[in-house]
Amino acid sequence: MKYIAALDQGTTSSRCIIFDQNANPVASHANEFKQIYPQPGWVEHDPEDIWQSQLDALKSAVAKAGIDAKDIAAVGITNQRETTLLWDRITGEKYHNAIVWQCRRTAPIVEKLKADGLTEEIKARTGLIADAYFSGTKLKWMLDASPALRQRAERGELCFGTVDSYLAYRLSGGSVHVTDATNASRTMLFNIHTQSWDETLLKMLDIPCELLPQVVDSSRVVGYLDRSILGREIPIAALAGDQHAALYGQACFEKGMAKNTYGTGCFLLMNTGSDIIDSRSGLLSTMAWRIDGKPTYALEGSVFVAGAAIQWLRDELKIIEKASDTQALAESLRDNGGVYLVPAFAGLGAPYWDMYARGTIVGLTRGTGRAHIARAALESIAYQSCDVLEAMQKDSSTDIKLLRADGGATANDFLMQFQADILGCSVIKPKVTETTAMGAAMLAGRAVGLWTDAQLREIWQSETEFEPSVTREEALKLKTRWRRAVEKAAGWEK
Repeated sequence: MKYIAALDQGTTSSRCIIFDQNANPVASHANEFKQIYPQPGWVEHDPEDIWQSQLDALKSAVAKAGIDAKDIAAVGITNQRETTLLWDRITGEKYHNAIVWQCRRTAPIVEKLKADGLTEEIKARTGLIADAYFSGTKLKWMLDASPALRQRAERGELCFGTVDSYLAYRLSGGSVHVTDATNASRTMLFNIHTQSWDETLLKMLDIPCELLPQVVDSSRVVGYLDRSILGREIPIAALAGDQHAALYGQACFEKGMAKNTYGTGCFLLMNTGSDIIDSRSGLLSTMAWRIDGKPTYALEGSVFVAGAAIQWLRDELKIIEKASDTQALAESLRDNGGVYLVPAFAGLGAPYWDMYARGTIVGLTRGTGRAHIARAALESIAYQSCDVLEAMQKDSSTDIKLLRADGGATANDFLMQFQADILGCSVIKPKVTETTAMGAAMLAGRAVGLWTDAQLREIWQSETEFEPSVTREEALKLKTRWRRAVEKAAGWEK
């Protein structure tokens, strides 16, 4: 039996899952690590915390699986995206804490880009909207803070990377400095048309090309695990950003296939094949993956508040004790009683893009109770996801026939059924719900010949399918009322 070790490095924890050659998870281990908040709106991680938590997760998962390192065919890496690191090329010494994707400190840099009229240029080259979310402005901030550091960068003495790049460097004993095309596409420095670092963008942000990693395919042996880690050199055979890995792990290999990850927020990606879609709805054009030198693209849209709305019910309103309570409450009602919750706690994303919207509950009557509020919160997750998916269909002129679902909130059968009802298509949960790690394992196994492309198509299996149970007229009536509720939330802070 051969095994794949999938490293899933996330925003709050580092996980390793061991998969066997039948793609079944056999052991896992996860470690949380410290979140650092130097100022309001600033978020950092200590790179050493990322490294040590991930290293321990790998060793612990291997020990739990009771396997020998010689039986591990490859290691795959998937990671929190956009988080930005800078380190010494020789020693690996960090030069700043990692600036996390959530951090907003570079908003003034983004505002300057917008004032200079550069946003369309950025979108045309990268598929991204100019935002502090992405890595490019974070790296500029680091270099601008220290002229001496910038000089060292220009001499090629430093390495910039996202988390995949940093882990590959540390795992290989400092022998490789690479990133894959999915992570590169989230930096705001990578041209998704030419598949290369973009000289115009580098000049725009005053970033020396000498510190950039080599961009490689998502499924490829890029280096080997240092022998000191597990006693054997093991191929490092996959790199992919977390949402891209989840799309692959959901076997969305064909154009028009889509997945939604239901977490604190929702991340929706649709495979657009060889086509780069210029969204008119504020969606992002991004890489799905790059394999054998061939890029596959995707449309991506995010729901800012999904599971976070359920946390709000629990922690602030205190109308539930645990997230799973919402299902029984929702199912205790025949319908929503005309109550709609728009969880615009931090504004609304695609397709509305209203930073001034605020959370709103409409349709309250004297008979409204906590069950109505809980049901409205669940329904809001499905409505927001539907808004993004309908924007995807419009932008791509593609009908989505089914949605593959993963993430913690998929445990709520009411939500999954309501999502199918509102979308008017099948919603499918897979047998293996750890789709991010699964995608990293599949990409790595492919690179070392453990699985062929044909076998990868057979690995994914559905567990539960939810089919629409209401008429299209009923669904349209519900969506129309939802959009009226969104109108009430819009522009509240203006």
